[in-house]
Amino acid sequence: MPHRLVHHQSATELQQARRWMLEHGEVPQGMVDEALSRSWQRSRHAGLSPVDLATEQPVCSAPDLRLALDRQHDFLAHARPVMEFVFDQMRGSGNLVVLSDSRGLLLHSLGDTDFMSRADRVSLRPGALWHEADRGTNAIGTALADQRPVVIHGAEHYLERNSFLTCSAAPVLTSAGRLQGVLDISGDQRAHHPHTFALVRSAARMIEDRLFHARHSRDQILRLHHLAEGLGAVGEGLVALSDDGWVVGANALAQQWLGLNESRIGAGTLDQLTGIQSRLMPPGKVMRLHTPGDRPLFGRMDPRQRPVLNLSGSAMRSSVAPTATTAPERPHEQDPRLQEALMRARRVQAQGIAVLVQGESGSGKEVFARALHAEGERAHKPFVAVNCAALPETLIEAELFGYVGGAFTGARREGSPGRIREAHGGTLFLDEIGDMPLALQARLLRVLQDKVVMPLGGSKPQPVDFVLVCATHHKLRDAIAAGTFREDLYYRINGLTVTLPALRERQDFEGLVFHMLDQLAQDMKRPPVQAIHPGLMAAMSSHHWPGNLRQLHSLLRTVCALLEPDEHTLDWHHLPEDMAQELKAARGAAPGTASPVTSSSATATPPTPAPVLADANLRRLSDQAIQQVIEATQGNMSEAARRLGISRNTLYRRLKQTGS
Repeated sequence: MPHRLVHHQSATELQQARRWMLEHGEVPQGMVDEALSRSWQRSRHAGLSPVDLATEQPVCSAPDLRLALDRQHDFLAHARPVMEFVFDQMRGSGNLVVLSDSRGLLLHSLGDTDFMSRADRVSLRPGALWHEADRGTNAIGTALADQRPVVIHGAEHYLERNSFLTCSAAPVLTSAGRLQGVLDISGDQRAHHPHTFALVRSAARMIEDRLFHARHSRDQILRLHHLAEGLGAVGEGLVALSDDGWVVGANALAQQWLGLNESRIGAGTLDQLTGIQSRLMPPGKVMRLHTPGDRPLFGRMDPRQRPVLNLSGSAMRSSVAPTATTAPERPHEQDPRLQEALMRARRVQAQGIAVLVQGESGSGKEVFARALHAEGERAHKPFVAVNCAALPETLIEAELFGYVGGAFTGARREGSPGRIREAHGGTLFLDEIGDMPLALQARLLRVLQDKVVMPLGGSKPQPVDFVLVCATHHKLRDAIAAGTFREDLYYRINGLTVTLPALRERQDFEGLVFHMLDQLAQDMKRPPVQAIHPGLMAAMSSHHWPGNLRQLHSLLRTVCALLEPDEHTLDWHHLPEDMAQELKAARGAAPGTASPVTSSSATATPPTPAPVLADANLRRLSDQAIQQVIEATQGNMSEAARRLGISRNTLYRRLKQTGS
């Protein structure tokens, strides 16, 4: 990635240039380097005065900061460990490590106490806005403006009050080539160290790679390096490929080496974009590649990952050729919060640590547990699920712990091993653990502590080995306070808590609907649904869904049964009457007439305009209307796509086409 060279002009030269700018109203030619001159010019055009100390320093409100932190949850989750590592290398040197989003809003910071107090005077803290239009030339704002690493030292800052700072910043890009935010290291300009620039650039790449692996955990990964020995090490290029070989992501190094950019990612196969034929690369084998510009590169294709459960409530299909009753594979960009939760849970469960899954009824807690099991080392062992709320209190003890023959009236002669022993070697999933009777909580705690089970009526303990996943929709801390749940058991089952979002909160609603419809079509041996009326999709997207995934799946199953064999579009009249009325009432208007939302924008037909913006087909929306929705949602692309009744991928493709 190109960057501004780290060389500093003298304070005297900068003061002369600043004086000239104040007297003549323009940045003097040749007195400062070109990149700095352009930044100063942008700052001047933003109406900022370099010497006005009375100018209010822009800081967002506490609610706005909380909203931004929520939206940037995944970015923060992957950036924080890197920031802590960087800060540990610099601790005691009087520096501050700062993370901003793509608007220049500071999200998180770590620093030495003595310098943080000085930085606070210029609002270099979470919640402050450091875009160039707000603060003039500064490392964060200028890195955002130029989209490249930069150092802004001392008097190079446009505002004189910031001249005590020396700041090194590097942008963080997504695997799609879009700007995610900026990582910055700031300190006292008198203690500037040139290695700081290299450190912040390396740290930004580390964050990018963490984001890449989280986003593309199920894609085919091609690793690149100019040394064969460098594959799998720090500083490698990464390319993510779909099942059919399309480039769906790349880290910054791979983008640079292969000549990829945002407009090319997702626009073709690896062969089409780079000339590299991925189908000729056996997984695991290191090969010398012929690349654009004859850059010497070695590549290695990672082995294909084992298919895993999708958190929509059904298993992911393997890629098969489309038939009359099989839908073509449609990419489903899963909610990032689910991806993060699954990644964190996998890590701790690999160490034998218990996982507690929280979420509303029907939000997919058991499916999440099955996904954990399917991706773990015990995938070939039993997965045993027990719903503690569904078993009568008189039977749950025998069901869980087992019994010997004749232990109680009605017991089977041969006895029963119990569900805990059935899970030996695998995963035990205790659903609705909050409904387990107190007496049995004490017995379960003993099992978890001693790793043995005593069957009812037995005298010999039986050893057991399993990983534990529990789930509940209750707030267990409230249950502890009420005396209905043991505090010691809570700490035993709560090695890591993950909370699943309710269906109404998920950011992948449209992809989820089509995924369920594909599965239902396959189960019912009927042609797949290709499109959904946009008004219906918008109404479903904004519905409360108190029953969550369970309710949605039940509705779609009924709808598929009502479709005629030759029908491929889902419309209002296919819904049960009560559900159609409920959705229409929630939207406050009857559905308009519009062309259907399809699973692929390539197959969409020209629409008839609808009276409601969210019901309009994307192909007939003007650039101005799209921008209005994006502005109304404050740049939240997921919400904008939901209001437009389309997927985020479709919205991004439209923005690329229009150059927005």
